[in-house]
Amino acid sequence: MALVPCQVLRVAILLSYCSILCNYKAIEMPSHQTYGGSWKFLTFIDLVIQAVFFGICVLTDLSSLLTRGSGNQEQERQLKKLTSLRDWMLAVLAFPVGVFVVAVFWTIYAYDREMIYPKLLDNFIPGWLNHGMHTTVLPFILIEMRTSHHQYPSRSSGLAAICTFSVGYILWVCWVHRVTGMWVYPFLEHIGSGARIIFFGSTTILMNFLYLLGEVLNSYIWDTQRSMEEEKERPKLE
Repeated sequence: MALVPCQVLRVAILLSYCSILCNYKAIEMPSHQTYGGSWKFLTFIDLVIQAVFFGICVLTDLSSLLTRGSGNQEQERQLKKLTSLRDWMLAVLAFPVGVFVVAVFWTIYAYDREMIYPKLLDNFIPGWLNHGMHTTVLPFILIEMRTSHHQYPSRSSGLAAICTFSVGYILWVCWVHRVTGMWVYPFLEHIGSGARIIFFGSTTILMNFLYLLGEVLNSYIWDTQRSMEEEKERPKLE
């Protein structure tokens, strides 16, 4: 038996994201008042994705509890649709975008924090909130992947979806620059147009790689789990 039921963990994670979002939106930063507001930052978009995803997870748990043993085919059909939406969101958005935000943010931060998270922001964003936005996303999504099996979509449709998201966000960043004359992320100001094209192309490739990584990790976790369960059930020789 798990030390903490996975349903309780999901509720706790959902409440954590709600708290992080509320605290983040309550901060009066100049960038929040400019064109695009918080929605021009991938970190904020990722927080919304994670909160919606875990909200769907909690709703799926509640629906499963309410329909258990009812024998109502319509309710079971709706539960399957909800479960499919949950699995799709993890595969296409929650895992690749969440891991991307954590990996890219801390990589650039370690190289030169002024390029992505200037020290000036320490006056607005407390350290715990920074880690809530850029660190805990990874363990939370890995916990979810470990506690529940998720059915990935076909590889072609999954990659097409994550490519659409990546290109859509890149076009949004370029549009914000066109309107305001400033790039969303400071380091984009210091590189040439050719380097920006290479960077944007690399981020799209990385997103695709992270999608495939999530697919492989999900299969590995649950193939290993299945093998362990079969080993336990196998009768032992005297």
